[in-house]
Amino acid sequence: MEQTRGGEPDDGAAEVLDRPLPESVRRRVVQIVADAFGRLTMAELPLQLRQYARFAPKSRTKFAGNAMAAAVENDTLFRQRVGEKFREAQPELCGALEDGSPPPAADPLDVAAAAYVLRPAGWVKLVTAAGEEVRRAHAERAEEASRAELERLRAQLAQMRERTRAETERLRTELEAARKEADALQRKLRSALSDVKRGQAALRAARSETEAVRAEGQAQLSAAESETRRLKARLGEAEAALEATRRAAREGRSVEDMRVRLLLDTVLDAAQGLRRELALPPVSVRPAETVDAVEPGRMTPKDIAARALSEDDPAILDQLLALPQVHLVVDGYNVTKTGYPQMPLEKQRLRLLGQLSQLAAQTGAEVTCVFDGAELAAPVLLAPPRGVRVLFSKPGVTADELIRQLVRAEPPGRPVVVVSTDREVADGVARAGARPVASAVLLKRFTRG
Repeated sequence: MEQTRGGEPDDGAAEVLDRPLPESVRRRVVQIVADAFGRLTMAELPLQLRQYARFAPKSRTKFAGNAMAAAVENDTLFRQRVGEKFREAQPELCGALEDGSPPPAADPLDVAAAAYVLRPAGWVKLVTAAGEEVRRAHAERAEEASRAELERLRAQLAQMRERTRAETERLRTELEAARKEADALQRKLRSALSDVKRGQAALRAARSETEAVRAEGQAQLSAAESETRRLKARLGEAEAALEATRRAAREGRSVEDMRVRLLLDTVLDAAQGLRRELALPPVSVRPAETVDAVEPGRMTPKDIAARALSEDDPAILDQLLALPQVHLVVDGYNVTKTGYPQMPLEKQRLRLLGQLSQLAAQTGAEVTCVFDGAELAAPVLLAPPRGVRVLFSKPGVTADELIRQLVRAEPPGRPVVVVSTDREVADGVARAGARPVASAVLLKRFTRG
């Protein structure tokens, strides 16, 4: 049995709530416990609450609210200690509750929370009454909110009606304007129909005039045909006279041909006499001596081939880049992963593009560097160096395919050099007419400077 401050049995100890504590009353109870929490010693606190002793008041209410409510409900001694601290803070309210006459002007929530902590006789009725009061207040506030919402909706409805009325007036005005415009268009249409009728009459007059002109043209055509027949007759006479003239000319040409042939024979005989007089030697060079072949003691084709450059000599790349209008296409990652694979991809790209920029400045060749876009996690923010075109393959397209597209885009006959160690790429571009070069050759050319 709980004891009061004077040691008498607590009349409200045996009372029990028949329903859950209202949430608003529970929050006030937690606040009373939190206010008394800081004035209790560590020994006076239940074990489950001691971990919150050093919390700030707001943090204690936030994190230990459920634990404090449970301690007040289940730990009678802790509740009595909290009640003692509350009596010290609110002596008038506590005294009125213990006398059975709570202040009429007091907040029902404060009265219910104090009654729950102090447990005077009839405390269950006070808590229940506070819950009813809270629900009634909530209902009144909800009713007020509903009434305000109703008023707002009525005002909104009135505004919508007013807007509808204004919109209707506007539409009526526009309809009237449209009707006037339709009348004007009808007048214009009637005027246009009159113009069309006048045009049709003019067309009929023009057709009549055209028929007259056509008849006159037919007469002129007949006269022209008669003139043509007369001219054809005269042309036949002229052709006959021309044929007679040509025949006479051919006979005269035969005489001239005979005279030219006689003159040619005279010149040939004079040339033979001139050769004898000058004693010219016979021709020493024969046609067979102009044919290119290997004579004894000279270098053979194998000897000449032995002096050719090897496939990995960077001088081959210099010779290729010296061709007019040459286009150098570089498989970017194939070169960088051959020369410096330990570097990050970004640094690989920057190093290769810097070297290609120097090579383009030295040779004047067109340079395109292709990278595989599938290895990119995001778009590359890269400023291409001077003289180098930088391309990344689209999603779903490999860098090898992009290189083959570049080669096929060039016109037949233009020299194209592709740098890649990939055998498939090299064979493909070679079939398309390009010259493949290994990546190691380009790296040696960079090293040479």
